[in-house]
Amino acid sequence: MKLNQVFIGISLGFIGLSNAAYAEGNNNKGTSIEIISINGTYFNDYQVEDASGAMRSNVSLLETAQSVTVIPETIIDEQLATTLGEVLNNDASLSPGSKQRNREVFSARGFQLSSSTGYLRDGHQHWSHYQQPIETLSRVEVIKGPSSILYGQSAPGGLINMVTKQPSASPLLELSADTDQNGSTRFMLDAGGEITTDTNYRAVVVKQDVNFARNYHNGETRTRDRFLGSLVVEHQLSDSLVINGYYDRTNDKAGLDTGAWLDSKGDVISENNTINDFSWAFTDITVENLGAKLTYFINPLWEVKVGYNQQQFNRQRFESSPKIPSDYQSGDSYISKPYDRSDDWQFKTAFIDLNGELTIAGIEHKLLFGANSLDYYYGQLKTNGAAINYTPGDIEPLKPAISFTTDTSLSTSQYDYYGLYFQDLMTLNQYWQVAIGGRYDKQNKEGANNESLLPKIAVLYHPSDHSTLYANYSEGFEPQRSETIENEQDKNFGMRIDATTSKQIEIGAKWELSERLLLNSAIFTIEKSGTLISEQLLDDPNYESITTQSGRQIHKGIEMSAQGAITDRWFAITSVMYLDASYKEDQTYEGNTPADAPKWSASLWSRYELTEKLALNAGIFYQGERYADNANTVTKDGYSRVDLGATYQAAIAGKKVAFRLNIENVLDTNYLAGGGINNVTIGEGSTARFEVKTSF
Repeated sequence: MKLNQVFIGISLGFIGLSNAAYAEGNNNKGTSIEIISINGTYFNDYQVEDASGAMRSNVSLLETAQSVTVIPETIIDEQLATTLGEVLNNDASLSPGSKQRNREVFSARGFQLSSSTGYLRDGHQHWSHYQQPIETLSRVEVIKGPSSILYGQSAPGGLINMVTKQPSASPLLELSADTDQNGSTRFMLDAGGEITTDTNYRAVVVKQDVNFARNYHNGETRTRDRFLGSLVVEHQLSDSLVINGYYDRTNDKAGLDTGAWLDSKGDVISENNTINDFSWAFTDITVENLGAKLTYFINPLWEVKVGYNQQQFNRQRFESSPKIPSDYQSGDSYISKPYDRSDDWQFKTAFIDLNGELTIAGIEHKLLFGANSLDYYYGQLKTNGAAINYTPGDIEPLKPAISFTTDTSLSTSQYDYYGLYFQDLMTLNQYWQVAIGGRYDKQNKEGANNESLLPKIAVLYHPSDHSTLYANYSEGFEPQRSETIENEQDKNFGMRIDATTSKQIEIGAKWELSERLLLNSAIFTIEKSGTLISEQLLDDPNYESITTQSGRQIHKGIEMSAQGAITDRWFAITSVMYLDASYKEDQTYEGNTPADAPKWSASLWSRYELTEKLALNAGIFYQGERYADNANTVTKDGYSRVDLGATYQAAIAGKKVAFRLNIENVLDTNYLAGGGINNVTIGEGSTARFEVKTSF
């Protein structure tokens, strides 16, 4: 279904987040409560007051000397999001990369986030080499800039912290079903409540089947089959001791689409809706997360948290692996190099945190002392098949009779690291605060041992109770996977590689307008040294790629954002970023801009409540002109995508029922999203989705 002529009314503006009320407490005095009566439908569910990941505790955003965006569950639900990428579109500092092989890649402030170090789940380092189960999330926190002092290895652009839904004593039962014009379906159950007097739970079950718009050469539709089951149980052992345990499992099987190919002008070669992979190519993953957290309240001011998570990730990937020849034209033949591969990742993380407050010589201190660790293992089996020469229009070749089980040489990689860290947020008076922190980090890996000592310092000035000016300096550290390039098919095989380091200076301002709208602005400079860059070699008879270290990258930028309520009926989250990113002191890419790093990007999502039962949504997502490669030889045009939505609340048989209709890309704009010359993602055309949700 194409929606080419649709009347759109969208209102733009700065929006943000607001606090509905303020309360002050004192351990030695009673608490006074101000009661505010509100007429109408106003409820600021776009509002977020803190970010647990930024300071590793629930510190107010106005006391956080760092740019942070928090995307709440309300927005995730309104957008009918099914992937993390659809959620992260709401922050302009994040740009999409490749979506090949049923996973998503992102960059923060122009730096690509690593699958192993760029993502957190409830503060645990999280292996994210798959599409995240966002139905289990209560919100997503985008933490900008280096955060290595609290979490260890991480990219300089920032971290994504996924905060999961937690048990509550109140009964909860929600059932929902959604579908789209391609016949995709998703059914979800979200339940919670009390098991016993001191034990509560939260359970989420999802079954999803996806039909994609792009088809294979033989006309078959690419599909995806996903199941998710999640359970969280919390038990209060005593007034001061709480234990929280959880388990979730994801099964996700999908046909492969490694992306479209671009010519030298940035145009797609062949048909937009045709997949270069063969229909028998697939990826099949199973992911399990098992963990627990123990919280002990020593007294009203001090607490200890101990957490452990074990993640098991198993994947089979049967590839057709098409290769784009140089000077390829539509209809030309190309080579596919099929293989069957099995991957086994095991991630074990643990942490212990001591949080507390004390006053010394009239200075208030919010203190954090902690340690965290990671134990990483990876094993791979792989069997290659004979190369296939294929010409579009011919009959698709049969699936090769190969299996990874015939590989007798298990390839493995493993390492562990631990870090010790501290942080002190000092309140000097009602106007001034100073935050200092540091971390010692040690990685143990054969041929790649690394250690680092990182500082962080920030100064905050509060001209009023609802505004903050801040400046911070922080550093990051990313040990490389080895001391040398290990891939024998790389032209620089055996080249020695150094650790990657980064440092950032950020100056920003936060202003809580009318107690319900939080405005943010930040100016930053990030310098990263030692970046590894791999480029595919076309038509090279001996090597598949060439990997180099870029020397330095310098990214400078300005961000502005707002989130919350504009009026009692109008809510929005919006952001814009200008980025000047370039390689320095690099023999290959001197002066170039990294791929998928636009100078300008912006996002807006809003809701307007017409009545207590009917609300309208509108959004605009903009990515400016970007390069498709680090050599800056191919350019992708900028684009703006417009989305519309509406929700109607009703009561049927005494139960609350919500009906939602969303139309993504309502103008049917043709655009290229993330990815490079040989794996670019073609933006979806106009897509309508409909959901029914009921609460018991």
